[in-house]
Amino acid sequence: MAEWNVRHLSDILQSWGLLGHLAGAILAYVQTVVPFVPFVVVAGANVLLFGMWAGFAVNYTMSVLGAITAFWVARNFARDWVEKKLEHYEYIGKFNQKLEQNGFLYIAISRIIPILPSFAINLAAAVMKVRTRDFILGTMVGKLPMIFLESLIGHDLLHFSHNKGRLTLLVLIFVVLLIIGNIYKKKWFDSEKNKST
Repeated sequence: MAEWNVRHLSDILQSWGLLGHLAGAILAYVQTVVPFVPFVVVAGANVLLFGMWAGFAVNYTMSVLGAITAFWVARNFARDWVEKKLEHYEYIGKFNQKLEQNGFLYIAISRIIPILPSFAINLAAAVMKVRTRDFILGTMVGKLPMIFLESLIGHDLLHFSHNKGRLTLLVLIFVVLLIIGNIYKKKWFDSEKNKST
């Protein structure tokens, strides 16, 4: 199903010519601001559309810009709405302490190791005590390996017969990162919970 989605989206964009290339870049941006499909689908379509390296560059650039946009809008215009949405998640408040102490490090780690969904990081950081500079730099560093990984996975899904081994390895790396993310989430937030009791 994922393969069909990537191929179908790529075919549609390709049929639009230059406008389709622009639409592919915009999709990567919009998906980061308002997630509507798994990013790997958009990433794979752009890799097919632009080529591996140009597609990765488009995916990375637009994803970083989208994250910065979501952060900026939430911080300046939607703080009350975001705080209300996040108040049900106890671990978000605990994460605030870590962001205040070393925003760059924890934003970067959260991007590389999926401790929280990327969209949640954008919004949560906006209402917390992380400096804008730390958010931007942490996002730029942290998104680089993850966008590359997702771009490769999207590419290899459509060339499965030629890249079975690499795709299996990439998916394994992604699963390991998810597991590590869950471990760190429990470690960070459980330790804070124990301190407060």
